[in-house]
Amino acid sequence: MAAARDFLLTFFMPEKCYDQFFVHLNPAHVPCLKIVLNRTVGLWIFLGTVVAPLPQIARLLRGRSARGLSLTSALLQLLAGSGCVLYCTAHRFPVGAWGDRLFVLVQAALLVFLTLHYGGKTTKGLLFLVVYGILMYVLTLRVAPKSAVLLVWEFEVLVIMASRLVQAGSNYWRGSTGQLSAVSVFLVFTGSLARVYTSFQESGQTFATLTHALASASCGLVAAQVLLYRNTSPAGKPKTQ
Repeated sequence: MAAARDFLLTFFMPEKCYDQFFVHLNPAHVPCLKIVLNRTVGLWIFLGTVVAPLPQIARLLRGRSARGLSLTSALLQLLAGSGCVLYCTAHRFPVGAWGDRLFVLVQAALLVFLTLHYGGKTTKGLLFLVVYGILMYVLTLRVAPKSAVLLVWEFEVLVIMASRLVQAGSNYWRGSTGQLSAVSVFLVFTGSLARVYTSFQESGQTFATLTHALASASCGLVAAQVLLYRNTSPAGKPKTQ
């Protein structure tokens, strides 16, 4: 019981809300319900952004194959992450404010490499990592115009949406999701729904909320394909031959 209490206090609610729910037996306490909802949404955003790539990386390493993963989709994902990190460094934000995005960026770069590596292009993959690393280092020295960095950052959600649509198109033509990790896909989808909620709470019915909703729909499309194609293989769809 103590472990459950500590877990709830750490991730979902302050002690005063715990008392309201479990001591005073008042589960309808609106202010505390809002706190729990907001913390839950924040946790799902974290899982859908920072944790989601890990199961995908693990599946590639375990299966020693990147079948079904779109290289273009992975590159677009990397572009979106790069724009965010460059924006943060250009404005000299403390590392603590964007360290999680750097971790996501490293994972995205690793996914690109693994896609090339298991596609028989290990040398190109290694060369890509070297060139990309040098390029990012140079750009973090604030060589790139702030206007260009801002443009990439502002279109981050649209780039992510394009990445998902490219992957969805690849899944359709192959008739399979291949080595896509269902865990990763559904973490990304639920995280995207959480972003729609936070965007609506912060800005209402704006263009930003609309773009997040469209991005979430593209994630939902890939998630639906994971369910649809879970028992199929590329060989089962003649037109992809």
